[in-house]
Amino acid sequence: MISKELKRELIRKYGTHENDTGRPEVQIAIFTHRINALTEHLQRHPKDFSTRRGLLKLVGKRRRLLDYLMREDFERYRAIIEELGIRK
Repeated sequence: MISKELKRELIRKYGTHENDTGRPEVQIAIFTHRINALTEHLQRHPKDFSTRRGLLKLVGKRRRLLDYLMREDFERYRAIIEELGIRK
């Protein structure tokens, strides 16, 4: 789970203003932090299949957002990939 403070910090860092949650970079950053947390959880609880399904759905959502960003603005795509350390 992502805390309100961390989410607010991510919005400030990747958004254009305080309430900019719709920007692809903000959504990708939030998804990335949630994916990292779920990955740690699954390393401790390998038989938690419902969490695994949720993780795979999040990865798919993030992938679609990254594909959209790559089509629309390649420079922003490269910047967010590099900053978050997402491999592609």
